[in-house]
Amino acid sequence: MLLSPASLQALRGRLIVSAQAYPGEPMRHPQTMAQVAASAVIGGAAAVRVQGIADIRFTRSVVEVPVIGLFKDGHEGVFITPTIHHALAVANAGAHIVALDGTRRERPDGKSLEQTINAVHERSAALVMADCGSLDDALAAAQAGADLIGTTLAGYTGERDKTEGPDLELLEQIAAAGLERPLIAEGRIHTPAQAKAALDAVSFAVVVGTAITHPASITGWFDAALRG
Repeated sequence: MLLSPASLQALRGRLIVSAQAYPGEPMRHPQTMAQVAASAVIGGAAAVRVQGIADIRFTRSVVEVPVIGLFKDGHEGVFITPTIHHALAVANAGAHIVALDGTRRERPDGKSLEQTINAVHERSAALVMADCGSLDDALAAAQAGADLIGTTLAGYTGERDKTEGPDLELLEQIAAAGLERPLIAEGRIHTPAQAKAALDAVSFAVVVGTAITHPASITGWFDAALRG
């Protein structure tokens, strides 16, 4: 499957499911996460988002929907597919879309966002999703050549307050900027109502992760409610 900007239209108005587990958790196994991703597709996910080279390869082997891949290296600063090396590794593992840090912060390899995006476009068939934290990030990412813009890092870079749910104001701001790129709502979308609200905020598609694929967090929500 080759994914082009035009073929992205199949994702319009649809749900993308992020299947990730944190280091040290029982589910932190590539084959397990691929199975979780495949289960999400059965439920209606139009695409999946997975982290790690092995996870991408396993997931590609069990689903027939677009795979958004990323490579987390570290826990602070620019750590989502932070360098050209990471981005090309994700593309070479089979990701249809490479998700990377799309902020204006300095990257660990000293390369610009534009150089990183260009490297993916020139050396692979993958598209690029820029995970942004603000309107200025989104504007810069579009200028740098990103194929998709996501609000993944809203509330995590110091430019905006961390909202309790999705940052609907940011979604509306980016949509109003007319970037002519699919706008993907991502971050703290925990209920179907929030997902619908994020889509209604003029976004193109919606990513849900924790609320669908992270049992530890979901169990904690219920436990806290009962203890509360």
